[in-house]
Amino acid sequence: MKIEEFRYRTRIEAPAEEVFRWHTRPGALERLTPPWEPVEVIERTGGINDGDRVVLRLHLGPVSQKWVAEHRDYREGRQFRDIQREGPFARWEHTHRFEPDGPNACYLDDRVAYVLPFGALGDKTGGQFVRRRLERMFRYRHAVTAADVTAHTRYAQKPLRILVSGTSGLVGSALVPFLTAGGHQIIRLVRGQPRPEAGEVQWDTARGVPDLPRIEGMDAVVHLAGENIAAGRWTPERKARIRESRVRGTKTLSEALAQLVLPPKVFISASAVGYYGDRGDEVVHEESPPGQNFLAEVCTAWEGVTEAAERKGIRVVHLRIGLVLSGKGGALAKMLVPFRLGGGGSLGSGKQYMSWVSLDDMVGIIHHVLMSETITGAANAVTPHPVTNSEFAKTLGTVLHRPTPFAVPAFALRGALGREMADVLLLSSTRVQPRRLIETAYPFRHPHLRDALRHVLGKT
Repeated sequence: MKIEEFRYRTRIEAPAEEVFRWHTRPGALERLTPPWEPVEVIERTGGINDGDRVVLRLHLGPVSQKWVAEHRDYREGRQFRDIQREGPFARWEHTHRFEPDGPNACYLDDRVAYVLPFGALGDKTGGQFVRRRLERMFRYRHAVTAADVTAHTRYAQKPLRILVSGTSGLVGSALVPFLTAGGHQIIRLVRGQPRPEAGEVQWDTARGVPDLPRIEGMDAVVHLAGENIAAGRWTPERKARIRESRVRGTKTLSEALAQLVLPPKVFISASAVGYYGDRGDEVVHEESPPGQNFLAEVCTAWEGVTEAAERKGIRVVHLRIGLVLSGKGGALAKMLVPFRLGGGGSLGSGKQYMSWVSLDDMVGIIHHVLMSETITGAANAVTPHPVTNSEFAKTLGTVLHRPTPFAVPAFALRGALGREMADVLLLSSTRVQPRRLIETAYPFRHPHLRDALRHVLGKT
């Protein structure tokens, strides 16, 4: 039995006790799981104290396997260890160490001792693969840990109670663990039967929040719910559902918040850079007028129905969100298969601008807006460096080490999706600048596309 050892060590500009504390909170494990790793948490018993357990499900194509990890050797502020009790390895022991480097910095030191299954055959066939995978995973984990801890330290204040809708979506499912790992309490707005013990409150687009006392005294509300605009052809019925879910849903929620005796201080409501319509090479910002296509009309109406909350004195922010990059879902995930097969390329002329943001920056921006009392009205949630569609395709191909020889003509996109949907979602050009974020000194984690793609896809 050959015991392999792997170590990854990073200096973090935060006290060891704070980095350790971040690991103890709900959401830390989800934040540490790379988007390319097909892992889900199915059961937890406690936290990271001795004897506590976590049960994971690993998905490898059609095959899945359970991984049961038990925590041992807990030393407050300095160390904990997880040991595999059931899973894919013949043996796995992962020691997390937090070594002070003065009062305001530390070394995060991860050490893994493992034995591959199938003895010598496993060593020969899987040794290098496993080591590369560990290197890729821990590089991601340490980057996220350092950035998340730094962000929460930057806005250090008392924990907030935050109401969030759309928690099962791409952004919401990343935002909730980011906030809980920072010490904040999250109440989820759900449309099905709520589980009060799990911190859920029911709502719908027509009635708002029937049980208003449940949301009294919230510090903030983040509203992300809405029909997926790219889930199907834009038939008249589908366009009506898209508009209804955003406009009516935001209006009823805004009116519900205005009825509260103790309303939240801030209401962050999602919008989209589609507000600006097709603007060619024009650089647009928060003060630019809206465009004139379907999505621009929806965004204009969407942002215009929060008057009730504003009259109540709630700080309202409309986040105009660009293309959110994640390997786990959204538009980028749909692009990966053709690009990995060497069949990727630009769309239409390729000259149209794409305004984008990494998923980690997206949750960081929401956090920044929550904590920045001077931000009101519209705020563009994009990086300062939009790229053309052609540049995007070439950069993605470079990161994946694949050629991008093809270009999909506009007529083919219009035939596949319908003219209006193709023109608005894929062929229109929005070259957006995030002036509000720049003015309030938001520190972008991934301002440039190549670095963002490398991070979300685990590439070097």
